[in-house]
Amino acid sequence: MTSSAIPPSTYRLQLSPEQPFAAARELVGYLDDLGVGALYCSPILEASPGSMHGYDVVDPTRANDQLGGDAGRRELVAALRAAGLGVLVDLVPNHMGVAVPEANPSWWSLLREGPESPYASWYDVDLSRRILIPVLGSPEDAAALTLSDDRSELHYYEHRYPVAPGTGDDGTAQEVHDRQHYELVHWRRGNAELTYRRFFDVSDLAAVRVDDPAVFDATHAEVLRWRAAGELDGLRIDHPDGLSAPGAYLRRLRAGLGDEAWLLVEKILGPDEALPRSWPVDGTTGYEALREVQGLFVDPRGEALVDAVAAQHTGAREGLSVTEHAARRLVTDEILVAEVRRIAALVPGGGSNPDEGKVRDAVAELLCSFPVYRSYLPEGRDALDRAVDTAATARPELADTVRAIHAAMTAEPDGLLAQRVEQTSGMVTAKGVEDTTFYRWNRFVALNEVGGAPDRFGVTPAEFHAKAGDRAASTPATMTTLSTHDTKRSEDVRARLAVLSELTAEWGAFLRTASARHPLPSASLELLAWQSVLGAWPISAERLAGYLTKASKEAKLVTAHVPMSQVPAAPEVDEAVAAWPAQVLGDAEAVAEIEAFVAQIDAHGRSNALGQKLLQLAGPGIPDVYQGTELFEYSLVDPDNRRPVDFALRRRLLERLDAGWTPATGADDADEVAATKLAVVSAALRLRRFRPELFTGYVPLPASGPAAEHAVAFARGGPSGRERLVAVATRLPVGLAAAGGWHDTVLPLPGGADDWTDVVTGRPVEGSAPALGSVLDRYPVALLVRPA
Repeated sequence: MTSSAIPPSTYRLQLSPEQPFAAARELVGYLDDLGVGALYCSPILEASPGSMHGYDVVDPTRANDQLGGDAGRRELVAALRAAGLGVLVDLVPNHMGVAVPEANPSWWSLLREGPESPYASWYDVDLSRRILIPVLGSPEDAAALTLSDDRSELHYYEHRYPVAPGTGDDGTAQEVHDRQHYELVHWRRGNAELTYRRFFDVSDLAAVRVDDPAVFDATHAEVLRWRAAGELDGLRIDHPDGLSAPGAYLRRLRAGLGDEAWLLVEKILGPDEALPRSWPVDGTTGYEALREVQGLFVDPRGEALVDAVAAQHTGAREGLSVTEHAARRLVTDEILVAEVRRIAALVPGGGSNPDEGKVRDAVAELLCSFPVYRSYLPEGRDALDRAVDTAATARPELADTVRAIHAAMTAEPDGLLAQRVEQTSGMVTAKGVEDTTFYRWNRFVALNEVGGAPDRFGVTPAEFHAKAGDRAASTPATMTTLSTHDTKRSEDVRARLAVLSELTAEWGAFLRTASARHPLPSASLELLAWQSVLGAWPISAERLAGYLTKASKEAKLVTAHVPMSQVPAAPEVDEAVAAWPAQVLGDAEAVAEIEAFVAQIDAHGRSNALGQKLLQLAGPGIPDVYQGTELFEYSLVDPDNRRPVDFALRRRLLERLDAGWTPATGADDADEVAATKLAVVSAALRLRRFRPELFTGYVPLPASGPAAEHAVAFARGGPSGRERLVAVATRLPVGLAAAGGWHDTVLPLPGGADDWTDVVTGRPVEGSAPALGSVLDRYPVALLVRPA
């Protein structure tokens, strides 16, 4: 669908107490000048005290006071409207923050009043038992409980919990605790015994039952009020896979928003997966486009040697599917035990089965076998069927139980068993693949990205064009992206690392020398660490230490966030990992080798970065620019990618561009190099905003000549053969340079027209089939436009 609520582009801004509504308002002028169509905000409902991301909403009935409250929100919206910009807001319907009970009125009431609370229906919690709260540091810590002076609260150090009316008049703190609707227990009991559904393995986030119409109405009234008041153009729905019935939820939300609103889902699709047809949404947040665009710049001919380098370094060659399955089973067996037990109890006969362990094993195996994040019965039945076949084949002794689960799910696709399996399969996939495998299977980490397929080494131009054409025809209002707050590494890090697919021998030699000089406790971690160093260079020891500490714990090979039976506590490993960056950066010889290698790949990486950025911005879908990435930005996973952005620098460079400056790609000045990306971004965004008619349709545009494989181009905006916009980018720049450049490679333009102008450089293009050597002599990309 198309409507006035759908902008030509968005700019994602991470709001926080350090960057509140007022700070966003001060950026409106810059975003307007940049050519952005809408501001895309992180969650802005009331969040846990001090929250830096907003995904831990504690009160969905009001704007976040820590950001400036409703007055600040309205002032921001007014400024955006005055500039002609739209507003897209990130909404979190699946869960709410419960880490600070007194900050969350509904959770506080539930803990205080139990089943009698007016909020008893809000949370996905088993109220037939006491609510288990895994907060104690040790089983013996219950002795540390105290009562407030008026005996209306229980305190555990800084944590506060309500006392039910009439239960705190006498007795010790422990005795009062034992009368409550909740039980404070050792944190380790959470994974196996939790009585409420949570967000993945985060016990501080409790699931909300938005499938209940009354709960939906209560938790969505405020954002729907914004929409009704004309203060909101659309919503980005966080984690729809966690919902009991995503389709029903989205239909109810669409009815509340109206048909004209822009509605997107943060749905991670497999390479061959599409959104359920029944969902009334405009598309996703664009991870599938990220994979397709970036994959163009990976040389498939490098796969064999990249494989060999990784296998030689780790001493093993393990397939991705094997690593994924092991990681998923780690999740089911160590992290999501309570969820597996809950499902097993729903299996017909499972709760009373004398071989209860076999039922749990079958449930776990099924959850680990889904080829996608989840199915949405009755839609997606084929994904469930494949999961059943995979599990039954891998574990024949469990086949009968797995097929019994399948029969029960398909007989009652709206039943609780089907809902729980589907919700949990998404959790298992996210934790097992994104948060474990992508830190373990490190042969080529440029591909280890959310929505990525690390075993698909690159994307051919034919696949890219086919996917882009489908997007233009079927989901033109879907979002596309290259970087988000959730990406494992920024677009420019991945673009630089893509060069390693062309310089595989050089990469192998560097790795051997570097890792021998400064080893890490895990060969897999060494693969990840050295690629991260090269991709994010220059990087401080502090930033690198923070990243590697997180990465090593996410991998769960030699250390973990929480000790497990398979990964015991390893303080010596943590210390070694934390100390490694300072050791490397303190070694002058190691730093010299790093800098020399980065110098070898950096220009090619920038070429890739400009290419993927132009193709995203000019291609089908609504492109999002993540904060700061209008310049080259070499960040790693959260929290590294939430660092403050130097907007003053960006404003200054944009002013210079608007004064006629054309920065050079090979300049020595860092600002000038950075501004080349800003030149591409601003030219494309402005064209999208002020010439939207150019961004319709899609036709691949092949180059002709000896270096044709190094060009990828498409035409848009007009009848077939008479398009008025052409985007062209350079791919595999190392190979292009080795072949001596473009030679007489040309790009035949639509309709034989010869009145084209490159809006990035402002130069006219000569001829109807210009030589790429002249079109791309200043920048490795061009955005060509001709008059109507």
